[in-house]
Amino acid sequence: MIRRVTVALTALAAALLAPVPAAQAATRAHDPVVRTDAGLVRGETTAEGRQFLGIPYAEPPVGELRWRAPRPVHPWKGVRSAQAFGNKCVQTPSWDPGYEQPSYTEDCLDVNVYVPDGSVRRPVLVWFHGGGLTAGAGQDVVPDTFARRTGTVVVTVNYRLGAMGFLAQTGLDREARDGVSGNFGMLDQQAALRWVRSEIGRFGGDPGRVTIAGESAGGRSVCTQLASPTAKGLFRAAVVESGAYGDCGARTHADAVSEGADFARRLGCTTIACLRGKSAREILDAQGAFDCGPVTGGTFLPVRPEQAIARGTASRVPVINGSNKDEGRLFAFGDFDVRGTPVTAEQYPDLMRRTFGEEALRRYPLADHPTPTIAYATAWGDAVFSCPALRLDGLLAARGPLYSYEFADRTSPPFASLRNLHTDFDFGATHVNEVQYLFKHFGLESPFDAEQRALSRQMTDYWGSFVRDGVPRAAGQPVMPRGPGVILSLKTASKGGNTLSTTVRQEHQCDLWDSPSAG
Repeated sequence: MIRRVTVALTALAAALLAPVPAAQAATRAHDPVVRTDAGLVRGETTAEGRQFLGIPYAEPPVGELRWRAPRPVHPWKGVRSAQAFGNKCVQTPSWDPGYEQPSYTEDCLDVNVYVPDGSVRRPVLVWFHGGGLTAGAGQDVVPDTFARRTGTVVVTVNYRLGAMGFLAQTGLDREARDGVSGNFGMLDQQAALRWVRSEIGRFGGDPGRVTIAGESAGGRSVCTQLASPTAKGLFRAAVVESGAYGDCGARTHADAVSEGADFARRLGCTTIACLRGKSAREILDAQGAFDCGPVTGGTFLPVRPEQAIARGTASRVPVINGSNKDEGRLFAFGDFDVRGTPVTAEQYPDLMRRTFGEEALRRYPLADHPTPTIAYATAWGDAVFSCPALRLDGLLAARGPLYSYEFADRTSPPFASLRNLHTDFDFGATHVNEVQYLFKHFGLESPFDAEQRALSRQMTDYWGSFVRDGVPRAAGQPVMPRGPGVILSLKTASKGGNTLSTTVRQEHQCDLWDSPSAG
């Protein structure tokens, strides 16, 4: 299932970190020029605060640095402009706004920093984008309004994707310090977190109060960083949005190397030098259904994330974990309706039996759903997202504070990529749809009605409170419950508002999907 959903001038640095008079600090808080260890960057002031875009946190992973752990960025002279997003990492085109063309650019290891007005040292949210570990970029969300409303500094991150980020090879194993390759994208994320620890104080952030968060593959990344021993101490809290699919799975080293060998054969290569000599276009063309994901067995990830959490070796920090009520509708639409071949009533029984088995067909009768595609999508979302999220709740709650939610606004407008398709398909509270309630998705305002705007403010309050204080609260709303077993269902007022639920597991038929024989 995972295949489908698919990161110096010592004396001067010390001076910059030294206390400054209040009046001088206030001036600096509005100055769009900030000195980092690598050099000066000039951002810009907006109606929401200050923003600094496209700041490199590592050397471009090109040439001999392709498929190596990220290296510290070389200092630059003068003032570097930080007023435009950097390059997207290598990826194919997609439905998403701004992604109509492929990207062949490997020089992409950048962060974007959003800072509200004022001189107070603020808690920090670091966001890892989704996209199946094969697509997307930090610019997919613009969190400037979130930063202002919550009083936080927000950092969004680019990291290597696809084969560029996750190729494992015996030759690359020999170059790795721990003998395990294939985690380059995840190591990029840790390099970005170390950049945050070193630099964010100069932007008004508190390096001791960092929360990592992400959606879909970004949520899976957060789950992986929770389990990674080399990430310990880089954050104090975490948010996993729709990231528990495949139980936060990772590849075995043997499987990853085998896949890497197949990939090399497709390119006609028997050496790492040959692979490094291929163009980004050739790498992308050969990528196909390459299984992108973290690799176990080394110092970065000794065991799968769910095993690390169960054994108590993962970071013991507060976590928000959740999913969306109708996760599967996006994927079913992509498999069927967008191709002009929606599931028919005649096709439905055989499709369900082949995919999930006879018992699933019995549990998801067509009569309970508006269309055959949505019936299939409901089973798919329950199996792949909702029930794995609830299983993860159980593991996380045994190790530290765990807060659970389900985004359930079935009236929500489709997120920007889907709106561009001009389809009448009912996406409901599908995968990705909650992101627009927190941030400007692809920098765009969503067409919310008054109730949805209110829910957006409430969700922003919950997430902002968690980043600031470690407990998700919103004024006039129930506190997000400490789990497992009780879930905060996020809905608009006319649909019942935000309520506490103890029936989510039953609603998603998790007794079926948690069975060893399921699917």
